[in-house]
Amino acid sequence: QFSCPGGGLLHSYLLVLLLLLAAIICALSALVYISMQGTISNPGPRKSLPKLLYTRLLLYLPEFIWAVVGAVWVSDGSVRCEKTVINVVIGTVIASWVIIIFTIIGVIIVFDPLGGKKTFYLTDSVHRNLESSQSGQLLYNVKNTATRVWEKRIRLLCCCIVQDDDHRLAFTSIAELFRAYFSDTDLVPSDIAAGLTLLHQEQDKMESCPKEPEEVLCHSPSSPVTDDLDVELENAAHYMLFAAAAYGWPYYIYTNPFTALCKLNGDCCRNRPTDSDITGSDRHNFHFGSILKITGLQYRDFIHISFHNKIYEIPFFVALDHKKEAIVVAVRGTLSFEDILTDLSADCEDLTLEDVLENGFVHKGITQAANYIYRKLINDGILNQAFTIAPEYKLVIVGHSLGGGTASILAIMLRNSFPTLKCYAFSPPGGLLSKSLADYTKHFIVSVIVGKDLVARLSMPNMEDLKRRIVRIVANCNRPKYQILLRGCWYEVFGGDPDNFPTELDGRSQDALTQPLLAEESLMVHRSPSYNALEDEAHLNSPPQYPHLYLPGKIIHIVEESSSRRLCSSAVKYTARWSDETVFSSILISPKMITDHMPDVVLKALNSLSQEQGSCVSC
Repeated sequence: QFSCPGGGLLHSYLLVLLLLLAAIICALSALVYISMQGTISNPGPRKSLPKLLYTRLLLYLPEFIWAVVGAVWVSDGSVRCEKTVINVVIGTVIASWVIIIFTIIGVIIVFDPLGGKKTFYLTDSVHRNLESSQSGQLLYNVKNTATRVWEKRIRLLCCCIVQDDDHRLAFTSIAELFRAYFSDTDLVPSDIAAGLTLLHQEQDKMESCPKEPEEVLCHSPSSPVTDDLDVELENAAHYMLFAAAAYGWPYYIYTNPFTALCKLNGDCCRNRPTDSDITGSDRHNFHFGSILKITGLQYRDFIHISFHNKIYEIPFFVALDHKKEAIVVAVRGTLSFEDILTDLSADCEDLTLEDVLENGFVHKGITQAANYIYRKLINDGILNQAFTIAPEYKLVIVGHSLGGGTASILAIMLRNSFPTLKCYAFSPPGGLLSKSLADYTKHFIVSVIVGKDLVARLSMPNMEDLKRRIVRIVANCNRPKYQILLRGCWYEVFGGDPDNFPTELDGRSQDALTQPLLAEESLMVHRSPSYNALEDEAHLNSPPQYPHLYLPGKIIHIVEESSSRRLCSSAVKYTARWSDETVFSSILISPKMITDHMPDVVLKALNSLSQEQGSCVSC
């Protein structure tokens, strides 16, 4: 009922709002319909999409004006209508503002500030009408702009942490890395999601076909190497507790969600032990209490504990392990924004060590983190103090994820001073050591990888290979993107047989497959390094070639023997075998590629194998 003072204004407001919403719904429906036409690499049926987008953009102006008018009318005290009418109009005004605000935020997130500058890459420098000096200057400006865009994005994500010179250098380095990786493709996030679902189904089809045995070391059950594997698995299961404990209370609460707080609450009010050297913030003693609970050690067994965390400076602790008669240095994995920045500082740098001929390339960020812990252990006399207490004990360095990579490089640095040291790296990052250093570490480092762990396969060459595979399979699939994504979601959640999507690759000879197809080239702003090897000269505008970096030491690969592929699988049985670094030279797509990296999954797999081994021995 609008027959009240000011009711006519509200009636007019609602009427115009309904007309506006009807126009917006029509525009959005047309956008959805046109977006569903064609394929990812065939935008022809979608050529009217820009006009529809601009139409929707123009509708924002009256929508915004009418939202302001509605807010003014609602706040007008002269309107004397029923409370129900007023509440309805207030609801429509609030809904209008919410839609406008969320739309603006969405546009800001997905908008590419580079815009049409990418079209500069579309043709080769040979065919450009610009002089070579102009061409080079324009290319330099575009690269600089792209780097600044990525740097701003990273700064925005890390706005909650204190930023110093180290952070600024890291931001620039990481921005260069992202710019180089993404500059040669014209893919949006939904294209990448479609590519990953297609790759997963293609990979599952390949796995179901008969194939040659993997390049792994197979031995009979009674061979010495198998006995060595059993010993290393038992040691790994023991030391994984220390690597997991380094995460402190987040890991303890994650693995004991219902009882952890109650158990820690009893320790939070205790005074810190005076015989342990603790640095960094540990409010309420939660970190140290969790470490004690996970490892089962006593207060007096800890020599040094550091919770200090900055970029290139990660937490660690040094403890006496009386069961194995070892001094254990446990390094924490990724748990903060600073750790992520350390991970992403993936440039290569030389590792130069005295009396070590196998010098080579290493991951820059992780090496700086190892240098920090090395200085603390040696310069601050932490290891001297530990060996003064237990001179007959051996040195063992452990860590998971970023901690595993840091522990490996730290072991290389300490190897000359402590020839009998041992290192256990659980799920370390794949792009860590050059081939010569990886071979050198086989004498004293053991890496443990579970299943299709993504991080263990992460390196810049592997990421380039993944990008090439995504571009190839997405560009040449003859189905609309929405069909790929809907079928992919169904496959990931409910399983079934992999879909046999028809592609342009069908019927092509093997020689022809080595060359990019026309559809591929439409998604490549310029040739990626994957194709540069096919040509005599490298392009001026191609990203840098990254050296191949490998996992450290001897590698134990743990795989599921009998379980469902789905995330909701029940009982899992594991098998372990010695493997080769070449097995991890490609990123595998799987629902478990992230969960296989989690420390609780690694510990569960190792405990399962060690218990199985113990039951076999007793039998």
